[in-house]
Amino acid sequence: MSSNIKIINDIITQNSILLKYLINNSKFEFKFKKFKKFKTILIIGMGGSILGAKAIYDFLKHKTKKNFIFIDNLDENYLKSIKKNNNLSKSLFIIISKSGNTIETISNTYFFKSFLKSKNTIILTENKNSFLRNLAKEKKFNFLEHKKFIGGRYSVLSEVGMLPAYLMGFKVENFKKNLGKFIYNKKIILSSTNLINKLKIKNAKILVFFNYVPELNNFLYWSQQLFAESLGKNKKGFIPVISNAPKDHHSLLQLYLDGPKDKVFYIVSSRKQGNLKTKSDFFNDNVQYLRKKKYNNIKDSQKNAFLRVLKNKKNTF
Repeated sequence: MSSNIKIINDIITQNSILLKYLINNSKFEFKFKKFKKFKTILIIGMGGSILGAKAIYDFLKHKTKKNFIFIDNLDENYLKSIKKNNNLSKSLFIIISKSGNTIETISNTYFFKSFLKSKNTIILTENKNSFLRNLAKEKKFNFLEHKKFIGGRYSVLSEVGMLPAYLMGFKVENFKKNLGKFIYNKKIILSSTNLINKLKIKNAKILVFFNYVPELNNFLYWSQQLFAESLGKNKKGFIPVISNAPKDHHSLLQLYLDGPKDKVFYIVSSRKQGNLKTKSDFFNDNVQYLRKKKYNNIKDSQKNAFLRVLKNKKNTF
């Protein structure tokens, strides 16, 4: 336990400067208010430069009327479909790279070069000599500084994630109002360190995020990066895997249950109740148990059955 307390104190100390900046900074809002008129917004970036904004959008897109398009891979067909299906001359482009020299981001920026104008392009990068910073100067694109002391994977509550959230129509202060209490909550930090310790004790190599909540997929991909980049050092670390349920019951479950016992499962579910039900007049007597069942109830039953089987088989859990 003493080692865990030391970890907690180290985390608090290391985060103090970052936390102070994240809580107090929202100066960009006034400068970028004019861009709220755009209905379609494309974000070009890689890794931590885009994963946080994707997570926010996926989880809250039912509350915004904006159409956000995320470009975080070298995918020719996807790029062509974006150009074909959107009025890009009336769209906003946000290009994000901490270094300003990310190869994939530069390549994807080049694809849209004919649509990039000073009135519809924002570049977010460090204020130093780099391809994107120099491009912003040359083309007179709008520039927003990525602070040097903010690492990419921790940047979701900086301008990197909050500018997109602001343009989605959300209040930045709502993301930050309880941030200090959350970051400094020793129970939360202790829970995280206990999970890591459990992986070590079990000699597990794989951490499976078994996800029953589709809206959290991109949040988990962001979490995946945090685990991989933060812990994958000095020949140590765990492989974080996103597994979508109940879909993966029919593809990976055999391996999870009867394969190597080298995994820890982190089950992600929700208490939120949807309205979608199965129809009562569609099923015959053989499937009476599905009549008028909510989809969420079906998923809950599958999740609980999965948990029972894991325990019975004494899999790493």
